[in-house]
Amino acid sequence: MPRQNDLRFRIVTTFQRRVANPLARRMPGQILLETTGRVSGRPRRTPIGGRRVGDAFWFVSEYGDKAQYVQNIQADPRVRVRVGGHWHSGTAHPLPEDDALARLKELPSFNSAAVRAFGTNLLTFRVDLVD
Repeated sequence: MPRQNDLRFRIVTTFQRRVANPLARRMPGQILLETTGRVSGRPRRTPIGGRRVGDAFWFVSEYGDKAQYVQNIQADPRVRVRVGGHWHSGTAHPLPEDDALARLKELPSFNSAAVRAFGTNLLTFRVDLVD
């Protein structure tokens, strides 16, 4: 099973990086997470699915700490989230104790279905928004 998960990870992330993400980043309604590259120091924008609840934004990473944007968050938790065309600054917090499958039921269904289908190491995040 670990070997199959590694293959699925490589296939899905290659497709996301080269096809899906560049297209999604151009869509005005797409939610984007902006992290700071841990090596380059440059802004890195990743399309994600999630939901704002009060002063927090919730999302689930499908690959946990294998995801590049999660590694960027671990190096610098200060992020920005674009929701509804507006950027909001905040601090991202991984919540490994949170039930990611239960959390996905509270988030937008289309993205949640994809995360459940392709994810191999689900990890919940909460971004505490400051503006």
